[in-house]
Amino acid sequence: MDYYFILSLLFTISFTTITYFLLRTATATATTRRKIRLPPGNVGLPFIGETLQLISDYKTENPEPFIDSRVKKYGTIFTTHVFGERTIFSADPETNRFILQNEGRLFESSYPGSISNLVGKHSLLFMRGNLHKRMHSLTMSFANSTIIKDHLLVDIDRLVRLNLDSWTGRVLLMEEAKKITFELTLKQLLSIDPCDWTENLRKTYMRVIEGFFCIPNPMLSPTYRRAIKARKQVAEALSLLVRERRNERKRGMTKNDMLAALFDGYGNDNGRVCLSDDEIVDFLVSLLVAGYDTTSTTMTLAVKFITDTPTALTQLKEEHDEIRAKKGTSVSLEWQDFKSMPFTQCVINETLRVSNIISGVFRRTMTDVDIKGYKIPKGSKVFTSLRAVHLDQDNFKDARVFDPCRWQKSFDPTNFMPFGGGPRRCPGYELARVALSVFLHYLVTRYSWEPAEEDKLVFFPTTRTQKRYPILVQRRSM
Repeated sequence: MDYYFILSLLFTISFTTITYFLLRTATATATTRRKIRLPPGNVGLPFIGETLQLISDYKTENPEPFIDSRVKKYGTIFTTHVFGERTIFSADPETNRFILQNEGRLFESSYPGSISNLVGKHSLLFMRGNLHKRMHSLTMSFANSTIIKDHLLVDIDRLVRLNLDSWTGRVLLMEEAKKITFELTLKQLLSIDPCDWTENLRKTYMRVIEGFFCIPNPMLSPTYRRAIKARKQVAEALSLLVRERRNERKRGMTKNDMLAALFDGYGNDNGRVCLSDDEIVDFLVSLLVAGYDTTSTTMTLAVKFITDTPTALTQLKEEHDEIRAKKGTSVSLEWQDFKSMPFTQCVINETLRVSNIISGVFRRTMTDVDIKGYKIPKGSKVFTSLRAVHLDQDNFKDARVFDPCRWQKSFDPTNFMPFGGGPRRCPGYELARVALSVFLHYLVTRYSWEPAEEDKLVFFPTTRTQKRYPILVQRRSM
């Protein structure tokens, strides 16, 4: 009896102690929030916060369950605790613009450790100040409308047709789209055409992407362990290529691509950026991230959405059949063809708005910041939810319905930020639009298709289809 009494007493003491500290922590957190005027919210359990609730919520088919419930309770700016850190969430378009526009002054980029370890410390994602400004400008100079028109459109057109020509029967559209975007990115960055080397690199690179939203510990996460190994293999392959290209330059052999520009350095004589081979590899890896997964997913979802919306598919086909008829025997698309695709741009806009491949971005405050009557302390993590704004009924009527025709009417452009904003706006946004337009043109003019089986969207950790969207394709008679 004494034994059970002692066990009962120990349990009671332990339970009372734990309860005391939990209540003390919660009270201290609430007091701190009132003292510094943090937005309202709930930080959940100590250490864990609301992370498990966030992950559980996104297993539903609702694209924004976690934020929806908290906006309803607390408003469009609220406090939570996810992934080991107190975080201020914003679903307010004005606040999001303020955060993104003040990059480098009041806020700085901040990403989970898993992403920073896999992309590399010298990537564009983690550059700051003048270095980021120069390298962002360099990246945009290789993806602006003039470069696309004069140089890149030919390669985009050729590589899209090359890939689609191999399609027959059952196709996993997500996989095929990833091949297209990976080949386009390698051509732009390194002047390399599709071959066994590029396909092997792509398959290895896919394992790197899979580790982005894992616990950044190889012992705890087999997926992250495989991703770290794959990242090393990708870096070795790119390092070898960089060394070979340097040797070619010494022999007078030059190419007009991103790698050549990185060799030359960028900036004026007093501030020229000269990168080492390791820094160049990190930079290339980050650009592969930007150009590979997001564009291919948008391609796939655009096809799924128009397939599920027959009136939109009919209007898209009419637009592209008309372009095809005007070209006669000419096959390749030209710049004026791209400029004559207004409804295609509506489809792309609506796909970006509904799918939100990038649901939002993390930033960290560089100083105390006043936002909408709240004071956000220096060093705080903030998350600007682009998806919450895009799916808000106050910003878009029937916001969760795919309706490309809404873009034929006037709209408030400040509520639409699929490529982010401010100094870190995606530098390849124009290139992505052209690639999507060319892909849709050749798909609807050369093929008819139907879903091979039912597939649905998954929204965490990124938007994608659960089964990679299998379709049955059949060539159209020209």
